Amino acid sequence: MDDDARYRDGRSDFVRGAKDIAKVAKKQVGKKMGRGADKVADEYTKRSYKRFEEEDDDEDYAGVPGNDGGYYRNDSRANDDEGHSDSTEGHDEDDEIYEGEYQGIPRADSGKAGGMDGVTDAQAPQFRDLSAYEAERRKDQEELAQQYETILQECGHGKFQWTLYFVLGLALMADGVEIFVVGFVLPSAEKDMCLSEPNKGMLGLIVYLGMMVGAFVWGGLADRIGRRQTLLISLSINSVFAFFSSFVQGYVSFLFCRLASGVGIGGSIPIVFSYYSEFLAQEKRGEHLSWLCMFWMIGGIYASAMAWAIIPHYGWSFQMGSAYQFHSWRVFVMVCALPSVAAISALTTMPESPRFYLENGKHDEAWMILKQVHDTNMRAKGYPERVFSVTTIKTVKPMDDLVNLGDGAAWHQKWRIKLTTLFHQVWHNFQAVFSPEYRRTTYMMMAVWFSMSFSYYGLTVWFPDMIKYLQKQEYASRTKFFAKEKVDHVTFNFTLENQVHRQGEYFNDKFMNLKLRSMVFEDSLFEECYFEDITSSNTFFKNCTFIATLFYNTDLFKYRLVNCKLINSTFLHNKEGCLLSDVSDENNAYMVYFVSFLGTLAVLPGNIVSALLMDKIGRLRMLAGSSVISCISCFFLSFGNSESAMIALLCLFGGISIASWNALDVLTVELYPSDKRTTAFGFLNALCKLAAVLGISIFTSFVGITKAVPIMFASGALAAGSFLALKLPETRGQVLK
Repeated sequence: MDDDARYRDGRSDFVRGAKDIAKVAKKQVGKKMGRGADKVADEYTKRSYKRFEEEDDDEDYAGVPGNDGGYYRNDSRANDDEGHSDSTEGHDEDDEIYEGEYQGIPRADSGKAGGMDGVTDAQAPQFRDLSAYEAERRKDQEELAQQYETILQECGHGKFQWTLYFVLGLALMADGVEIFVVGFVLPSAEKDMCLSEPNKGMLGLIVYLGMMVGAFVWGGLADRIGRRQTLLISLSINSVFAFFSSFVQGYVSFLFCRLASGVGIGGSIPIVFSYYSEFLAQEKRGEHLSWLCMFWMIGGIYASAMAWAIIPHYGWSFQMGSAYQFHSWRVFVMVCALPSVAAISALTTMPESPRFYLENGKHDEAWMILKQVHDTNMRAKGYPERVFSVTTIKTVKPMDDLVNLGDGAAWHQKWRIKLTTLFHQVWHNFQAVFSPEYRRTTYMMMAVWFSMSFSYYGLTVWFPDMIKYLQKQEYASRTKFFAKEKVDHVTFNFTLENQVHRQGEYFNDKFMNLKLRSMVFEDSLFEECYFEDITSSNTFFKNCTFIATLFYNTDLFKYRLVNCKLINSTFLHNKEGCLLSDVSDENNAYMVYFVSFLGTLAVLPGNIVSALLMDKIGRLRMLAGSSVISCISCFFLSFGNSESAMIALLCLFGGISIASWNALDVLTVELYPSDKRTTAFGFLNALCKLAAVLGISIFTSFVGITKAVPIMFASGALAAGSFLALKLPETRGQVLK
């Protein structure tokens, strides 16, 4: 009996042990299958930071107590299943959170759950239809928006945001510089490259066309590959081609370099504002985005000051033979690339936007950046002991449709698939901007952006052209006329300027070491004359006859001799090419730089006012009010009949309209969600540059003809923009979508 009892007891213990083993195995299998399902659905939410607690030596972080609910750590998952935890049943390396998991990259043993890569027919039933998936994704985005605002409140506003402010300000400054470069160098570059009027016009517009393409391309990419990375690429392209453009000699190569430089800098505005806004809490966003706009003004001041200091110094030039010339305006072009280079260097020290990471399921990376923001600000404020209490943040399920080609695919196939997939993702994101949810907002914003840009850029380019026209009129009023003069055996060795000689006769006269500025000879006879070492500017001989005349070392090329007869006349050692002449209107050049300097500086009061009032009166009131006042100021342009009056009106218009631009930038950032923000901003900024090209082309065609048409166009566009602006939703006081 004792043996039987022991046998029965042993058998029951064995059965009970087997059941326990089966129960544990079942629990482990269920646990792993649940984790696999999480991977398939890309559930990146509610993950604890146990790994960071074990590895991080920061006492402030290691000692964070658990919290229930919200976006703080919830330890209820660790206590599921009657006290079951990994610490009591052994630690499986599969339980570790690793970076590839957040990027949708399957693990080596992920045959059981492949994430979003290469979804098979067997896995397809695990996914809901696309509309339901997008609805859930939208819900995640709404929850994230609320949580993210609370986290930014905890991080505070301090040293980190101000550091990023100056870094991104350099990128915005580079955009402001790019607008002015070509306009400042054209008077000098046209002599180096023998530019015709159509070529000069194309060179002036090519920058805007490049920025239009760049804004659209880089804006779309920034929503897919990240704000920081895209901005680094775009600024690198800008700085490289801006640097090259200072050395190239031909018109076509210079045109291409400025086009490529414009494409690069086109990404600056849409990325910079979106990037910076994602580090700003709601109550700081409007004000500090407006302060950021000041760097565009600083860029204009920098360009004007450098042009003023460098371009007129013709002694800074050198040349190698007649094939290569490097004049002072090329030094100016090189100097204008420095803000972009400085922005690249500074940006390498800054992190990616944590909001972008959270929108793409990268929880760990976002958390580390937000902790960096918190700790940097707290240390700067004298509270190093304050702990970043956030441990879990809501993440959004990414929409990536990646294709796993396997290890056997060639590199070019992988790159082709990656680029094709990226293109489709960007295009799908762009189409989403016109989805029913955002269609009305997008169309209204398009109208406002177009009207603002058409009037602003059209008028700001029309102003200098009108000033130049008034200068030419005033200069022409001082022209001296000489008719039927006879000059024999006279040596001219001094500067001749702003004169018209008609039906004159010159016999055995010598023109030596002479500078001809704005000289015209009509129906005149030159017999046995001698021209040596002549440098001319805006000088022409029309219907003249040259008999036995020698031209030695002059720049009197064929195009300066209009319908002239040359009889037994000789040209020896002509100056080749279109040399930079030191007889250009230096005072006029200084005036152009000074006018641009004043016009840019005049926006400072508008910048300050808009920054201080943006969060107090709201974006829409700021936008509509500034547009209305700008519209009214346009009517005063009809009274500007002098150079000083036009300069004053330019400053008035610039100072008023800048508030509209600041409000429009802030409104654009806040109207679109994070995953579409730079795409929408880039598209609207591209439309802005297209409107600028149209406005400049139309307005400048009326210079010297009438002022009524440009004023009417600008006033009408501003009035329409202010009316449409009131139809947009107000975003003041809202969390960042």
